[in-house]
Amino acid sequence: MGRWEPDARGRMQRAALELFAERGYEQTSAGDIAERAGVTERTFFRHFPDKREVLFAGTPMDEAMHDGVLAAPEHATPHEAALAGMCAGAALLEERRDYAALRARVVEATPPLRERELLKSAAMTAATYRALRTRGVSEPVADLAAHSAVTVFRVGFLRWVDARNDAAQQSFADIITATAAELRALM
Repeated sequence: MGRWEPDARGRMQRAALELFAERGYEQTSAGDIAERAGVTERTFFRHFPDKREVLFAGTPMDEAMHDGVLAAPEHATPHEAALAGMCAGAALLEERRDYAALRARVVEATPPLRERELLKSAAMTAATYRALRTRGVSEPVADLAAHSAVTVFRVGFLRWVDARNDAAQQSFADIITATAAELRALM
């Protein structure tokens, strides 16, 4: 390894995503990721417990969503508050669309990563639910609002990262708002 460079964690996350896209998840080792990022394998394991976690660490999405729900206006309905949380989470990704789009393709193509993505969605739902309960929302309304808002987030996310559609030119928060309106129109 050469001279120390800053942001080892970020370099490893970018290297992992690039290698997973180039070679595939199964054909990429933690050592390969470390080498591409210019760090030792030991450094890799100081930051991540395994290669699967390299794409899921570092973005406090569920915290942002929780805080966004709590920051929603007092008069907001439970679903509106939950959607405010989704928009707060979306703000974390807004400047990283290209990375998010490539990450989404890699995750979709890799069963162990799809499984981990489901766990991430469950954590987002739980954080949203807890925030709604803190706001005084009762059961089952808090559960329904949290689940539906995270579904809106996931559907909106896929629209946002898909360069083939017009939605990819909008902000992620605007897409969440439009997707939520589509959900309401179904009822």
